[in-house]
Amino acid sequence: CPIFERNPRYAFVAKQLMEPERFIQFRVAWIDDLGSPRMNRGYRIQYSSSIGPYEGAIHLGHHVNSDVIKAFGFDSVFANAVTGFDVGAAVGGADINPYDKSEAEIQRFCQSYMTELAKYVGPDLDQPTMGMGVGEKEVGYLFGQYKRINIKSSSGGNPFLSARNVKAPGFGVVHFANEMLKDRGDSLEGKRCLIVGSGKVARSVAEKLIEFGAIPITFSDASGHVYEPDGIDTGRLNTINKIKDERGALLGRYIIASTTAQFNDAESVFDIPCDLCFPCAGMGDIDEATVGKLADNGCKGIIEGGQMTVTPEARKTLKKRGVMYGPSTLTLTGNSIVYALGKTVTDEMMAEEISRIYSDVKLTAQEFNQRGDLFAGANIAGFLRVANVMLNHGAV
Repeated sequence: CPIFERNPRYAFVAKQLMEPERFIQFRVAWIDDLGSPRMNRGYRIQYSSSIGPYEGAIHLGHHVNSDVIKAFGFDSVFANAVTGFDVGAAVGGADINPYDKSEAEIQRFCQSYMTELAKYVGPDLDQPTMGMGVGEKEVGYLFGQYKRINIKSSSGGNPFLSARNVKAPGFGVVHFANEMLKDRGDSLEGKRCLIVGSGKVARSVAEKLIEFGAIPITFSDASGHVYEPDGIDTGRLNTINKIKDERGALLGRYIIASTTAQFNDAESVFDIPCDLCFPCAGMGDIDEATVGKLADNGCKGIIEGGQMTVTPEARKTLKKRGVMYGPSTLTLTGNSIVYALGKTVTDEMMAEEISRIYSDVKLTAQEFNQRGDLFAGANIAGFLRVANVMLNHGAV
């Protein structure tokens, strides 16, 4: 590793970072609408507070387990550090599927989850943020329960567990894509963009792409994918928002409202030709074969809008095929930027910070002979910032 060759002391820090500062697992008991008791596992991993208070997403989904939480937590150390703000790293969640539950069931679950979690989080200590399966409603339920059992629920005028910038992660993804294209003398104008997923991040990605003059052409979910050959404009996006804002609603309903939409045609969403791909859904969606298919169809770049959507093998293929790659470690820093800048943050301020972060990562990659590799640059830059502080702290 070039970092350890340059300074062998970093090897000890890396060994320390392999272990989180604290890992909490607990039972979440709640009552469903039929009056039957239900149980799920809840998690919170407080991975590193070396450079600031813990901060990180809460994820709800059947795929959430201790291994996933640990992987996300480790990744968040570098993702939060690379922003340059004093932000620690934490991740939490539970193994519940929020999409097949009623609103009342989700409220009862969130209240039970927060009853235990409240012992470990709070203003200036650990700031949970929105993640997979967690939106404004879920954050509201979590904050309501926290406020019920704690006196202090804000710090410096900033409310704890605020959901004021729901679109920040998606907007951040597009701003990073814009910086990457600008660096190549190109722009988002007129680019046909394949969006995988239809959650809050995917839809905010589409909204910002439209503002930049790009053309979103797809969304997908468990029911399949919707393809608009002429692109998804603001009116069509509003229709999709109305459908997907209803808990458990599937994208297939959109074809009733559109005369031009194609549903599950082609067979795979990745068979559709595009200029850029924004995977905003499940982990590992983009594998080697998918990269080959996208590149053959003219795709020039893959910018992650979800956690670890591109597999390690696919990253190697991206390099070989010369396809531009924006890693989630870099692109999903929108939440951290917004919380660091405070409640007066604007989209212009966010764009300026993203331009700065992109330049720092690019220079770091060049310094360590990884020119153009934003994945290596982001992880090295994040690691160095955390490691330099940890060296001052000693063996703790």
